[in-house]
Amino acid sequence: MREFAAHSIGGGLALLLGLVGLLAGAGLIAAATAVDGGGAKAALIIGGILVGLAAFLAMCGLNMVAPGEARVVQLFGRYRGTIRQDGLRWVNPLTSRTKISTRVRNHETAVLKVNDAYGNPIELAAVVVWRVEDTAQAIFEVDDYVEFVSTQTEAAVRHIAIEYPYDAHEEDGLSLRGNAEEITEKLAVELHARVEAAGVQIIESRFTHLAYAPEIASAMLQRQQAGAVVAARRQIVDGAVGMVEAAIARITERDIVELDSERKAAMVSNLMVVLCGDRAAQPVLNTGSLYQ
Repeated sequence: MREFAAHSIGGGLALLLGLVGLLAGAGLIAAATAVDGGGAKAALIIGGILVGLAAFLAMCGLNMVAPGEARVVQLFGRYRGTIRQDGLRWVNPLTSRTKISTRVRNHETAVLKVNDAYGNPIELAAVVVWRVEDTAQAIFEVDDYVEFVSTQTEAAVRHIAIEYPYDAHEEDGLSLRGNAEEITEKLAVELHARVEAAGVQIIESRFTHLAYAPEIASAMLQRQQAGAVVAARRQIVDGAVGMVEAAIARITERDIVELDSERKAAMVSNLMVVLCGDRAAQPVLNTGSLYQ
């Protein structure tokens, strides 16, 4: 079932006609007091009552629609359209009108505890920005569209957490912590597919909480620190090797000193110790020669 516009007219004209009808009914009843004949008096009174009731019934079709709201119109259980135009509108008074908000809403999940792709327990929460796009689907396709969005959001967040690790061991792999933008895009796509049946549009989705579970947080922090140290050491070694290569090449190019294999090995060893050490180098004075 898809939304379409309900047939309605401006409420100002309908209100004016209703008030005229009420005044006409009251006028007929008042005129009956000035008539002497019993039959004419009864006819005027009955006519005034009927006109007044008809005017009152017609005025029951008036609806005040605020900006950001809509009215889903039903006639004897059948969907007759949706009123989205704000202001005072008039529809068939025999119809029922269900108010539904079309404003942008936020839904924030509770902190969920799940296992990531590596089986590590993690905690995460997300916020979803959404609004009703198709009022007919929201009312008729699901029982409660607000609860439906809440349940499907939690299911999507759990599924995303299971599909990806908190931290990827491979450099080209996606992870919840390292690829937040890509993961939230995938979360939005999955949410859209899940709530499409309810006529809901997902505007944005973001993770608001992401952390390891308390029972493994300390161990994982040590692992992250060790990984950072290893990465830093690898960068230092790469830089040191380049500097040593440049130094030996320049010494050889300028013919400053003739280096055999043993001298080169000693120089490389000393330079690597100086460049890769985490403390300042302590010079050692050799009073003899390299071979003594």
